[in-house]
Amino acid sequence: MQIGDSIALAWQTVKVNKLRTGITVAIIALGIMALIGIITAIEAMNQSLRESFSTMGANGFSIRYRERNFFMGGNNNDDVKKTTKKAQKERKSNTGRFITYKEAFEFKNAYSYPATVSISLRGSFNETVQYVSKEKAFKTNPNVAFQGGDENYLELNGYKLAAGRNFTQNEVSTGRAVAIIGDEVLNKCFEGNAAKAIDKIVKIGNRPYLVIGVLEKKGASAFLNLDNVAITSYNNIRQVAASIGTFSIGVMVKDYKLLDNAVGQATGTFRNIRKLDIQENDNFYIDKSDALAEKFIGFLSGITGSAAVIGLITLIGAAIGLMNIMLVAVTERTKEVGLSKAIGATSQTIRRQFLFESIIISLLGAGIGIVLGVLVGNLFGIILKTGFVVPWVWVFTGVVICFLTGLLAGVYPAGKAAKLILLWHCGTNSFLNHEDTKSH
Repeated sequence: MQIGDSIALAWQTVKVNKLRTGITVAIIALGIMALIGIITAIEAMNQSLRESFSTMGANGFSIRYRERNFFMGGNNNDDVKKTTKKAQKERKSNTGRFITYKEAFEFKNAYSYPATVSISLRGSFNETVQYVSKEKAFKTNPNVAFQGGDENYLELNGYKLAAGRNFTQNEVSTGRAVAIIGDEVLNKCFEGNAAKAIDKIVKIGNRPYLVIGVLEKKGASAFLNLDNVAITSYNNIRQVAASIGTFSIGVMVKDYKLLDNAVGQATGTFRNIRKLDIQENDNFYIDKSDALAEKFIGFLSGITGSAAVIGLITLIGAAIGLMNIMLVAVTERTKEVGLSKAIGATSQTIRRQFLFESIIISLLGAGIGIVLGVLVGNLFGIILKTGFVVPWVWVFTGVVICFLTGLLAGVYPAGKAAKLILLWHCGTNSFLNHEDTKSH
């Protein structure tokens, strides 16, 4: 019997035993679905993160007063604890000191490298924007990000104007109450009519602002909504904020190849502004735009490992179940094996048939599990508003793992079936295996 014939016979046997096959396939499919589903969801998260942190592009970086940290719950001050020992060694450099307006403004004027510099100040992430017309009052939810920037802020953060104009230097320096609103705020307060919004007075919190510009729709992810924003000048934030936080400095060069040199000169310039001695370490941090997402993605790598462990544990259980079912099949199909040998089937043919059955069942589970896993993982991708994600490497890995699972689970039962010694029992007109002959 040729290999093709053995595969066809194995497939026919699998189709006949629907209940046995269905249960085993379901167990394997659940394991693969868990593995592929979690991996697909993580890939969607990674894609969303890269989109969220690429607002300045690959040729930009920012200067912060301390290292950017990401938290999976807990207190946002946990990073201070992590750097306590380091801070004690760098007491002279006063690590963790806010970047003041004076330092940020001085850097912008002193930085001589051919680049665009912007300074900004965070306002609040839970403001309400309200517009009252003659006919109706409109109001957003209290979740609008209120930011303060300068005339370069839009460019460095990848924003484009759909209508209106940017801030003037005079408006920035005087802190005039003018604002540029995002697309989501436009939709809620002006029903999406950008032309209608220009030169209208809105209230951000309890303070009136003149709308001078509307931003083009930029999109949102689960981590960052770039359209639910209202932007004013940093000097206005300084005037109205109850307490002043730290300033951020953004720098963008025209060519990515110039980035490292720009970072080096920015470091030297800001060290002088911060009055650091040559023996002191930097008391500020520089974040490259493309490195931010990679840092967060590093935190997700452990989840990938956990998903692999979950999938493997389930597949081990499935392999044990598959082996048990195949062993039972050997006993149930004694007559079938006897008839096959009676018409000339060799032990190798019998072994091959049982082995192919085990592999086919395992691969059926892999196929169903992969499809379900990709679909389930992409449901998470829909929430994150990413494109359709297929983790091809893990799909291939899942197929290989299931093939090996079927192979290993079928080796012993196939070998046992091939070693059956069948005798014809004349009194009962039936086949007996070698163990049954001991009692006759």
